[in-house]
Amino acid sequence: MFPSILIVDDEPSILQSLSGLLSDEGFDVLTASNGYEALKVIDSESPDLVLLDIWMPGIDGIETLKEIKKDNPFIPVIIITGHGTIETAVKATKLGAFDLIEKPLSIDKVIVNINNALNFRRLEEENRFLRKKTIEKFSISGNSPCIEALKKQIMIAAPTDAWIFITGENGTGKELVARTIHQLSSRAAQPMVDVNCAAIPEESIESELFGHEKGAFTGATSKKRGKFELAGNGTIFFDEIGDMSLKTQAKILRVLQEQKIQRVGSSRILSIDVRVIAASNKNLENEIEKGNFREDLYYRLNVIPMEVPPLRDRSHDIPELVGIFLDVCAEQSRTKKKRISNAAIEVLAAYSWPGNVRELKNLVERLVIMTDGDLIDISDIPYSITAK
Repeated sequence: MFPSILIVDDEPSILQSLSGLLSDEGFDVLTASNGYEALKVIDSESPDLVLLDIWMPGIDGIETLKEIKKDNPFIPVIIITGHGTIETAVKATKLGAFDLIEKPLSIDKVIVNINNALNFRRLEEENRFLRKKTIEKFSISGNSPCIEALKKQIMIAAPTDAWIFITGENGTGKELVARTIHQLSSRAAQPMVDVNCAAIPEESIESELFGHEKGAFTGATSKKRGKFELAGNGTIFFDEIGDMSLKTQAKILRVLQEQKIQRVGSSRILSIDVRVIAASNKNLENEIEKGNFREDLYYRLNVIPMEVPPLRDRSHDIPELVGIFLDVCAEQSRTKKKRISNAAIEVLAAYSWPGNVRELKNLVERLVIMTDGDLIDISDIPYSITAK
């Protein structure tokens, strides 16, 4: 199937000559002699690209471009004009035109611009597809009331730039919630950088978070960008921030207040613009009372609180989660998907799951490996679960 090109021009000679040349190049060509006709053709034929003249009777090219982009934002539009000015080019570009070509037209330049625009559209479509797949991958599964409430909260908060504090037991999926928020935000094209607050040694925390210059300390053999710098204009996720030392908390608070960092061994101050998401399995209000967490840092992070419910409070979702994990196992091993009996599902739904969704996922993976045949039955479930 050949790409379709709509040529919009009020000069019959341009329509005829350009149509013939593009047809010879293998394109399916559509034509329109004014903006009104062009909009009708776009509505009925959905061309892959539009070549649009600026100066036409009725609505001119700029107004036509506005209408095209209003309802068809992903169709690339190349402006053609015999009276090109910098002002026209800037205005057309701001309205979404891919490029501007001046008359008299060079067919070689037209072909190059068309191919560039079509390749750009293909990449955009691939990116939209990959983004959709990524969002699906990081979507929160289940339809129990508490999960539906969490999904609604995510949908409201994600498009904003508000900082978010996620609480929940180990294994409930706090990182999954954080990634879902990032993917649904305006920063989705930027990185999301994880900081495992419990895993970074105290002596290297500044280097890890803020980076360092070559020779800043023994072992600093090259320059290193820190977590904040790597996040760019994206999101930084402080996982299990309740395990962060008080000394580190003070440094983080200063950075979050000033929105500036300084690499170790550098005099240069770098401005940052990151969205902050933090998570903890601890009750930080209790930790504040014990003197283990800074109150000022807690209130700076806790702009929008979210709680991820434990699996025991959403047992209704267990059949769906098991199905998803079985799908993943089959895809990863490239084998036929195993089934699970209703009796086995009832046993799993009755269990309290102290390790939450992570424990369920690990069990399903183990059952897929250990179970003979295609059906996982109640006899395959470990006694530690069936006995409770």
